[in-house]
Amino acid sequence: MSTWTGQPGVKGSSEAMRMIFLTCVSIGITFTWGVEMTYCTPYLLSLGLTKGQTSMVWVAGPVSGMIVQPIIGVIADSSRSRWGRRRPVIVIGSLLVAISLLTMGFTKELVGYFISDKDISRSVSIFLAVLTICSVDFSINAGPLVMSCARSLVVDTLPIHKQQLGAAWASRMGSLGHIIGYGMGAIDLVQLFGPTLGETQFKQLTVIAALGMLATSGITCWAVSERVLITARHEPRGGQGPFKVIHQIWSTILTLPPRIRGICYAVFWSWIGWFPFIIYSSTWVGETYFRYDVPPNVDSKDALGDMGRIGSTALTVYSTVAFVSAWVLPPFIRAPEDDTFTHRPPASIARWVEMFNKVKPDLLTAWVASHIVFAFTMAMTPFVSSFRSATLIVALCGIPWSIIMWAPSTFMGIEVNKLSGSPDLVLGQPNGDTHRRRRSTASSIELLRLEHGDHVPGSPTGAGPVGSTGELSGVYFGIMNIYTTIPQLISTLMSTVVFGVLEPGKSPELAHDAHPSEKQNTDGPNAIAVCMFIGALSSCLAAVVTKKLKYL
Repeated sequence: MSTWTGQPGVKGSSEAMRMIFLTCVSIGITFTWGVEMTYCTPYLLSLGLTKGQTSMVWVAGPVSGMIVQPIIGVIADSSRSRWGRRRPVIVIGSLLVAISLLTMGFTKELVGYFISDKDISRSVSIFLAVLTICSVDFSINAGPLVMSCARSLVVDTLPIHKQQLGAAWASRMGSLGHIIGYGMGAIDLVQLFGPTLGETQFKQLTVIAALGMLATSGITCWAVSERVLITARHEPRGGQGPFKVIHQIWSTILTLPPRIRGICYAVFWSWIGWFPFIIYSSTWVGETYFRYDVPPNVDSKDALGDMGRIGSTALTVYSTVAFVSAWVLPPFIRAPEDDTFTHRPPASIARWVEMFNKVKPDLLTAWVASHIVFAFTMAMTPFVSSFRSATLIVALCGIPWSIIMWAPSTFMGIEVNKLSGSPDLVLGQPNGDTHRRRRSTASSIELLRLEHGDHVPGSPTGAGPVGSTGELSGVYFGIMNIYTTIPQLISTLMSTVVFGVLEPGKSPELAHDAHPSEKQNTDGPNAIAVCMFIGALSSCLAAVVTKKLKYL
């Protein structure tokens, strides 16, 4: 049995404010992610890489994350740091992201300061750009440092009954970060701010994203207090010596509970479909604009900026749809643990509430529906011939995305807390001795306190039954991340083959320095749209696998 000291807490005078503080880091994550997804592919194409070469760049993040993420998760689970198990990793990851973003934005200047030879400088600039993109992707999207620990922090802090609420708030804050990021990408920042933060749109966005990442992670780490692990429980499958962590991860994968394994399978097939959309949707909208809507005799002075702004406009609409969906859908979807509680609405509306609850879909049904909606939209992409139609398709994907960001974390959080032997505690509602409210003597800021087990009188260490500690959240979310990153690897390899067959040349819209013979002819089908169509088939499989969770 593990022993702990202290209690988890979140600063804030209301439940909504506490949820905002707890999930604030999601704004910085998705803001940075949006900059990466919108500009990095066109940025690499502008450096002279082909689409096939660009797709291979995106392999590094998933592969490194797949290997390192579970290891970091296990190490964090057993960390005895006085600052907690998740916050130190979030701080380190945020610093790495900020440094990588700044280096990415000013790559040519940094290289040019040390290297004067033009050819060598170009090669080194490409290498450094690829390295920084992989670093950001490793830390934010596929890796262990920020996103995974942010999810685990929510699981560690909230009881089972509030896992769906916490995941929904994380989805809302994430959608807000996308709106801010894509909205800023759609605005001409150079005209708005001048050259203070950089003379190009891309440079200014990297600076703003770096500052945003540090600010949002700082707020979450300041507002949240974690329990401190004193002694970890004995893990009979953990092995001994330097391979203990790897042995524990491997043995856990082999013995996953059926429902957790089913969740991982659903995530696996889902992400094969979503990854081409996440990486290439902005570029696809921009290419559609240049190929179908721009007159042939018009030449753009800043093709990268124009493509980024066109793509950002589409993704701003998409993020707005996702943000609204994250607020509107939860009240109309039955939480997995709703059957445990008896709701007593006012007598005047009790009849109507009861009728509504009978037809209210559960979260699992909504998850299945999200796969189907996404598959339908992706199946339409090869037939699009205007950027307005492309924008509409991208916008519709905001509805399933809000559920994809919410449902898997909810189900995984519930299962992890069940494995930890958690009683059902209610956040923000009086419920016997399981609810405590205290006011900070230093700042008069109300702290949320959750009991995570019984206190031993006279002892600072909780030695009683384990509450909603999310004690195993690191390793299980790490394993779920493996089922997220392997599809990214598969999708990347699939995209490389499609690009090699359909568009092996350099981008005619962005690679202005390339010889005309090296540029790709655009008369054939758009290779990105073909990749998205293949993703639609995988999303159909995801719907079938997700539906089977009902019987596990």
